[in-house]
Amino acid sequence: MSSGISEIEPASAEPIVFRWYEAEVAAVTVVTPRVKSVRLRCAIAGRQRAGQHVDVRLTAEDGYRASRSYSVASVPDESGTLELLVEGLPDGEVSGWFFDSAEVGDKLELRGPIGGSFSWDGPDGGPLLLAGGGSGVVPLLAMLRRRAQVAPDIPAALIYSVRTRAEAIALDELEARDRDELNFSLFLRTTREGEEGRIDAALVRAALERIGAPRKVFLCGSNRFVSPAADLIVGAGVPATIVRTERFGE
Repeated sequence: MSSGISEIEPASAEPIVFRWYEAEVAAVTVVTPRVKSVRLRCAIAGRQRAGQHVDVRLTAEDGYRASRSYSVASVPDESGTLELLVEGLPDGEVSGWFFDSAEVGDKLELRGPIGGSFSWDGPDGGPLLLAGGGSGVVPLLAMLRRRAQVAPDIPAALIYSVRTRAEAIALDELEARDRDELNFSLFLRTTREGEEGRIDAALVRAALERIGAPRKVFLCGSNRFVSPAADLIVGAGVPATIVRTERFGE
């Protein structure tokens, strides 16, 4: 891989989203036993809307390439970096490198930001109803961070389904927001511990009662999570036309 960090060329005829830019690992920290936070320094940092993702590409010494899409967890700031929250997956070429090998100073490539319809900013308004399963909470976390940054008065609720509390991403942050932010509510369900189980109609009703009729709804997670969650939300009277989803895996 080449050295140095490329700069965006404003006059380029190729759209920014379709171009690859070199990035450098700025920090790697453990978030949960299965997830690491990776800070990347890159020319496209700060251009993303909350909820968007980037493509990551690795190139081996023999020229072999592997790529993967990751939601951006951070919001635009002046740091020149963006944050990915990467779950280590069995046999995952890119996630395995991030989780087991990535070190500060390593180089890779990024393309994006991508995903205009699954994104939110303060002027888009609310109330906001968010529902995430497992690592699907990452783009929703970015939305909540952006909301706190620019529009804290907008009511928002997050329904978060995860196997155990130990596997919940950014749980300390989310619980602090639930405690300290007047207009935000967290509804956490753990599927493999306690008696709460999976989300149900009663939980959806409770979230809607807390924020009122939502104007924006975003769901992200596996197919097994998103489909029933969307059915519950629409079944509670939320128009299907305002529901935006992102799915991965089974």
